[in-house]
Amino acid sequence: MRILHTSDWHVGRTFHGQDLLADQEFVLSALADLVAAHQVDVVIIAGDLYDRAVPSAEAVQVATRSLRRLREAGAVIVASSGNHDSAPRLGAFADFLAAGGLHLRTSVAGLSEPVMLADAHGPVAIYALPYLEPELARTALGIAGRPGHQAVMSAAMDLVRADLASRAPGTRSVVAAHAFVVGGWPGGSERSIAVGGVESVTAEVFDDIDYVALGHLHGAQKIGERLRYSGSPLPYSFTEAGHHKGAWLIDLCADGSFVDQWLELPVVRPLSIVTGTLAEVLLGYLELSEHYLSVVLTDAVRPLEPMRRLREQYPWALTVSWEPVGQIASRVAGGAAAGTASDVDVLADFLLDCRGASATAAEQLLIDRALAAERLVEVTA
Repeated sequence: MRILHTSDWHVGRTFHGQDLLADQEFVLSALADLVAAHQVDVVIIAGDLYDRAVPSAEAVQVATRSLRRLREAGAVIVASSGNHDSAPRLGAFADFLAAGGLHLRTSVAGLSEPVMLADAHGPVAIYALPYLEPELARTALGIAGRPGHQAVMSAAMDLVRADLASRAPGTRSVVAAHAFVVGGWPGGSERSIAVGGVESVTAEVFDDIDYVALGHLHGAQKIGERLRYSGSPLPYSFTEAGHHKGAWLIDLCADGSFVDQWLELPVVRPLSIVTGTLAEVLLGYLELSEHYLSVVLTDAVRPLEPMRRLREQYPWALTVSWEPVGQIASRVAGGAAAGTASDVDVLADFLLDCRGASATAAEQLLIDRALAAERLVEVTA
């Protein structure tokens, strides 16, 4: 059986205020092209189809068209809800959609009910686990107290293994799960799912499963021999600028072993981070004019309206920060936190932060007079 493993579409997400729907539809259309070109039997979407619990009408339309293209390319679709999705909304009409080849798994109560498929070598059970919020899932899973992610995922996998044991001998197994597995590294754009400071589960939770299709972490990676993260199909943070986005093509063999192949997706608009003075950036990176750009300015004095000036040259510049070389460390950072910084220090630090230079003698005289006048008002009030 040939499986295409993807996850974390986050349809409807914006990137530093930039609407990404057109980018997302382009890449997801390319995903459908991969399905057709490689004659994929089933596409697994391991959570976070949408970026928010109540997606916009436009986001729903993009997701609907993308799912339809996957079906038209010849694949059955198995999708589960992630921590960004609203499980009840995503799971609406799931029974009717299954008749058309779209199998949605969003309920904790139904997590041990696999999508049963078959090929020339026999049956394959695909268990798509929805994101398991510990406090919400514990009752349905029969767990006492206040469990963490490890406890609820362990309980869920016990149910999966019990169901698998009831299937015909030789049934191969696939689990899709939306979780932070120990050994994985975050891409930088994931929302934390920490409970009590711990958000991870161990890989051993998924023992005895032939292939585990993971979602949540946005960088593609392998966890041991049987676990894979496909990552997001687009970068959603400048920390992901060097990522190669794509999906895992999994050929599941008769004995439950598999052969994997990484299939890259097209880059709509590359991400780049540049550092330098405003003059250096405006003249030195013209080849990046079509990139999404994050700019770190090192001018000694904070430039005026830097984003407006940058976008005249780089229309896709999205972020700008000012980090002057050799800037004097804030004198009041510790004092302000403790509530002990003087008014003079606070005003001096404000000037230093805004323009990278301390007050001149004339400015200091004005500051001293203003503060003296303020104290006089307080005394006579």
